[in-house]
Amino acid sequence: MKIFRIRGWFKQGLYRQRFTRELLALSKEQALERVYSDFGSKHRVKRNLIHIDEAVEVKPEEVKDPRVLAMLE
Repeated sequence: MKIFRIRGWFKQGLYRQRFTRELLALSKEQALERVYSDFGSKHRVKRNLIHIDEAVEVKPEEVKDPRVLAMLE
């Protein structure tokens, strides 16, 4: 499993809500699909309102999210 950090924003009413997510996935495409799915279900945001600025693979020592760190152990 690889670790990906995905940064972007989605439109929430009149405002842009910025986000950064770190998650485990097999590929970059799978990580992006998971982000679209999570924000669609939790925030009721359509996929065309979610904009991805950056999706990069990170090393385990660069991870900041404690939930991802717990999965690595």
